[in-house]
Amino acid sequence: MPMYEFFCSECNRIYTFYSRTINTEKTPPCPTCNRPDLKRLISRFAVKSRSKGSDDAGETGETPELPIDSSRVEQAIGALASEAEGIDENNPRQAATLMRRFSALAGLKLGDKMEDAIARMEAGEDPASLEQEMGDLDEGDLFTFDGSASPGRATRNRAAPSRDETLYEM
Repeated sequence: MPMYEFFCSECNRIYTFYSRTINTEKTPPCPTCNRPDLKRLISRFAVKSRSKGSDDAGETGETPELPIDSSRVEQAIGALASEAEGIDENNPRQAATLMRRFSALAGLKLGDKMEDAIARMEAGEDPASLEQEMGDLDEGDLFTFDGSASPGRATRNRAAPSRDETLYEM
């Protein structure tokens, strides 16, 4: 049974819905406020990573929820796929340009550390050296979600979204 997650900007909550069939088009209304324009998220069931010192994929191994428009990210990846294949690995400027185009197409604002890394790559610095210098970056370092108050975007003045643990039918 497919499961989908949606964010309601009015309630600042993430809701999980199940569907008896695969349904990537339907957007249900908010179960709390009945708002019709929920934002589809990348599901916590679909995106997992291992945290340091974690050998299982329990709560500590899951990637935190990111309030992004997953369909827009997928479209950006598709649009840039062939361009990414043609990048000269020895030219950090090309990689930096691709990263900027991806963030613009996906509607993601670069975080301060990522912005700094890309600017340094545009100046010709080696990405491997930058990666070693900067170490592990978390999602907050890569992207910021303090832009407009559109659905699916958190703001610095607003708490992180809460999660409704009820499973709703779509």
